[in-house]
Amino acid sequence: MTTHAIATVCLSGTLEDKLDAAAAAGFDGVELFEPDLVASPLPPAEVRARCTDLGLSIDLYQPFRDLDSTDPERFAANLRRAERKFDVMAGLGTDTVLVCSSVGADAVADPDLIAEQLHALAERAHARGLRIAYEALAWGTHVDTYDGSWDVVRRADHPSLGLCLDSFHVLSRGSDPAGIRAIPAAKLFFLQLADAPRLRMDVLQWSRHHRLFPGQGAFDLPAFVEHVLGAGYPGPLSLEVFNDVYRQSDPRRTATDAMRSLLALREQLVRRAAPPDGTVAVRPPAPPALTGHAFTEIAADDAGAARIAGALEALGFVRSGRHRSKPVELFEQGGARVLLNTGPPAAGSEIAALGLESADPPRSAARAAALHAPLLPRRRGPAEADLAAVAAPDGTSVFFCRTDSPDGWRTDFVAAPGAGGTGAGGTGAGFVHGIDHVALAQPYDQFDEAALFYRAVLGMEPEPTAEIAAPFGVVRDRVVTAGGVRLVLTASLLRRGGWAPGVPDPQYIAFGTTDALGTARAARAAGAPLLDIGDNYYDDLDARYALDPDLLAELRELGVMYDRDAGGEYRHFATELLGGRVFLQVVQRSPGYDGHAATDAPVRMAAQRRRRLAGAGGGGQRTSAGRFGSNAQSSTR
Repeated sequence: MTTHAIATVCLSGTLEDKLDAAAAAGFDGVELFEPDLVASPLPPAEVRARCTDLGLSIDLYQPFRDLDSTDPERFAANLRRAERKFDVMAGLGTDTVLVCSSVGADAVADPDLIAEQLHALAERAHARGLRIAYEALAWGTHVDTYDGSWDVVRRADHPSLGLCLDSFHVLSRGSDPAGIRAIPAAKLFFLQLADAPRLRMDVLQWSRHHRLFPGQGAFDLPAFVEHVLGAGYPGPLSLEVFNDVYRQSDPRRTATDAMRSLLALREQLVRRAAPPDGTVAVRPPAPPALTGHAFTEIAADDAGAARIAGALEALGFVRSGRHRSKPVELFEQGGARVLLNTGPPAAGSEIAALGLESADPPRSAARAAALHAPLLPRRRGPAEADLAAVAAPDGTSVFFCRTDSPDGWRTDFVAAPGAGGTGAGGTGAGFVHGIDHVALAQPYDQFDEAALFYRAVLGMEPEPTAEIAAPFGVVRDRVVTAGGVRLVLTASLLRRGGWAPGVPDPQYIAFGTTDALGTARAARAAGAPLLDIGDNYYDDLDARYALDPDLLAELRELGVMYDRDAGGEYRHFATELLGGRVFLQVVQRSPGYDGHAATDAPVRMAAQRRRRLAGAGGGGQRTSAGRFGSNAQSSTR
């Protein structure tokens, strides 16, 4: 059975911190990064004992750099240095050392001479029962591709010399990994995995700062691993990810994210019909279909709740229910449902929970548990629904629901006094038919982790990451979708200085309508706190799209924004920020339009900023980091 390993360089902290985190996340082994050992006070034998106590093997010691040299004296010195490292390996109890292709000015160009020098090293290793795994660095002076490293290893022809294949070094160079299948399995000593975004930059800087865990970037890692396994590779699937964020984050959290990425990768291999070689140690249940948004829950203080309730009612929602045992009210219109929770001790407002329609809620929860997503305990009173929920990386509770179930979440609510009304679910505009999408601001350091969470745990498909030049800095934006569920994940780059917006991480719920203009007109008449958009925006719309003059005039009058692509058009408008971080949107989407008008976001942000400065909007200036450090809890816990 193939095992899981992680390089200690992936994690933050001391060597002891890293080993504890790897073991807690369920890894079988580690690649021991030499600087971690050098900085540790533990002798190699004690590191070995600690790993044994934690249930970890030491699968690789790395790296040994710049072996080959055109200078005979320097090469002799390198062999002496290698012997000392072999002593360390003996203490550690590991038998494989990673040797990188040379990057120095004295690196050997002649493949026969490189092979000769590697053979000399392999002879010394063989005498001590050790192995040399030779890796081509993508920026190596002369050997910079895996086929180049294989050519050298083949020429050296020594049983203690083989290859280390690293997905980053192979895929960043654009090499075709199909050729790996022709390499004998006996020469595949080690496999290192890393994903990465597609970037146009120096490959060394790309590698050192921007690697990601599998499933978080743009590389086709399932295809790459298929080729390696197809060649008969028998060793561990090991992660080697250099990333500035990971090396500053809680190592246990990072290790859990890393393990989730490997489990999801192995599941993909099964779906791609990888060879039956024991590749799957844990096969989580397949993700049940997600068919829509059951509800979205907002936690708010009394002042924020009053503003949100007023905005919902002006948009046509009716206050239809009250929770049996908690201070939570249910607002409905059509198929759109919002829970407003005033129980948590949170200031302002924030989105606390997502209720997602699952074809099989227990199976959704079982999959989440298998992929290391924390299941949330829940306090419930008599006759209240037993709902399964997990915590997303940003702390949002994710509930798996069946709204049509006779014992589902709606049974927790009793009809509110005077509930009823006209239109599609209540009084007011009555145009909203459901929740189109929900936007969740992520801490910058958890943006990639969040995308992997929704992809792996919920089976959602991520779209490419976009960057928006917003008024107060770049905002990263990524959509994940599944069935009738659409989430927009956003993250702002780290800000410096204290003058920036009082609401650095806004979130919103976007309601779907078939008539954005009619909804906006009715909502304004009902007193909804909608944004006003400046004339320059509509002048630009006219220049870009040459809209019908009557349509353009109505958009301008009502503050409705507009986008269009090859698939269709999108009309949308938004409220000001309501009591903290939350605002509401209403959107009209053509069937072929799949976006969310991300390019309009800077215009909306500027309009919300103007409203706050004018004193018309809520939220005020806040110095806290928002809900990521708060104690807000969902009503359903």
